[in-house]
Formats: sequence, C-alpha cells, structure tokens
Amino acid sequence: MITMQPSNVFREVTPLSGEDCFVIINRTKTEFTYPVHVHPEYELNFIENAKGAQRVVGDSIEDIDDLELCLIGNEDLEHAWVNHQCNSREIHEITIQFHKELFLESLLNKKQFHSVAVMFENAKKGVVFSRPVVEKVKDKLDALNKNPNGFYSVLELLSILYDLSIDEKPRILCSSTFNKRDDSCESRRIQKVIGYLNTNYQREIHLADVAGHVNMSEVSFSRFMKKRTGKNYIEYLNDLRLGIASRHLVDTNKSVSEISYECGFNNLSNFNRIFKKRKGYTPKEFRENYSKMRILI
Repeated sequence: MITMQPSNVFREVTPLSGEDCFVIINRTKTEFTYPVHVHPEYELNFIENAKGAQRVVGDSIEDIDDLELCLIGNEDLEHAWVNHQCNSREIHEITIQFHKELFLESLLNKKQFHSVAVMFENAKKGVVFSRPVVEKVKDKLDALNKNPNGFYSVLELLSILYDLSIDEKPRILCSSTFNKRDDSCESRRIQKVIGYLNTNYQREIHLADVAGHVNMSEVSFSRFMKKRTGKNYIEYLNDLRLGIASRHLVDTNKSVSEISYECGFNNLSNFNRIFKKRKGYTPKEFRENYSKMRILI
C-alpha cells in the first residue's frame, strides 16, 4: 500500500506490525515495478540476478551488478530499484524491514555495538556493501528466510547486521545535502565548517576563507578535512554543491543554468562536467531519469 506525500514521492505502508521485531519478504520476479518511495522502517534489500537494473537512493543513481545488498535507514530517503537494462526473468529479492527502535540508543552506545552504530549512521544516506561481504551473508539471509520466527531468528538478524557492519569497503550513496535528515554527530569544529559552507556555497570560497573561519592554517585545515570527511576541501565543497543542485533538479523547474549558478558553479560547462563525473549522468539526464522513476506504475 502506498500513499502520496509532498514532492511526488510515495510513502510506503510496510507489512511490519508493532508486534514484530522484523519482517522478511522473499520473492522471485520478472521485473521491478515499485516507484521511488520512502518509509520509516530500516530496510535491508538483497537482490541477485538483476545485472543492469538501476538503484536509486537519494541523488545516487547507479547500475547494479548480479549481486546487490543495500541498507536504508532514513524515513525521508527516497529509494527504488528499476529495470533499466536488466533482462533477467528470475530476479531474486529478499527484503528485511525492521523498526529503528529495535536498537535502543543505550545499546548502540556500548562498545560491542560500535560498528553497528556507525553502519546505522551511514545508512541515513544509504549504504551498499562490498561483494565479498554480500557473498558471506547470503547463506544467512536464506536461512533467516526459511526460519523467520522465534527468538533465534532475531539473533540471526543481529549476526547478519554485525557481519555487514565490519565490511571494510562499504559505500555511502547519497550526498549529505540531498538527504534532508542528515543529523550525524560531528565535532563542533566540523559543524562550524559545514555551517559556513552551507551559508556561503553560492559564492566563491577559498580554502583560506574556511581555514580562517575555524582559526586553522590552510595546511592543518586540509589535513583536518581529509581526516573528518575522507575528502579534500574542494571535493567536499563540490559534493555539497552537487547535492544541493540535485535537490533543485528533482524539486524545482529551474533551468540547469539557473541551478548551476545558484549552487556556486560559475561555469555551466564545468558544472555539467563535474556533475556527470560524480553522478554518471548530465544534470538534464539526471532530472529526466528521476522524473520517470517517480511515476506510479
């Protein structure tokens, strides 16, 4: 069952009841038919035999391989899988949905759950797991699907989530500025940097400007940004601007040129080049693809 919410996105009413810890749905199908949607429950989605299909998570649109496992942990994060170039007639999908309240904050704060807590924080922007880890948990997913009831099924789900949380090469999918509920816990200094960039992204911002804002030398600030975000200053600023631009492409009718300049890109061709390099599509293609995926089938 789905109901419409603002901005043409569908809010799914999942089969998970208040009496269940989780629900697991196993199906073999010939195509993907569900539109871009949101729901409050955490969702772990395993897909095999669907090479060439597309995964949409926020402003991330990517072709998937023949083995896919993704975790969504944000009630406002739009997501879907669509046929695209998938020709398989035997797509196998296992979806596990569980309440976010299943993991109390007091539990996630314990050191034994640190990796799980980090994974859930990343899942606010969508996480896709590396192939070796997906292959490792595949049999556990099948076993859980065969025995989804009882106390030990919850322990099996915990075991799967822990295995995923220690993946050394997971990928976060959605950019922070597209994700409207990005509320990760960061130091006051990095929050000050982010606040400054969010306020000034429309104008030219030099490294020295931001470093001075937090009373750091340019060299120290560059090291700080890399350590805290995994990106250098220019990469972070470009990703922030691209996330805001993606939101405008999805939610407004402004021209690509208008959006480019409003998001701090003073050169349209440069904006198109950076956007395509990061997203795999031009801004125009991104808008068209996202619009098609929001149509109820």
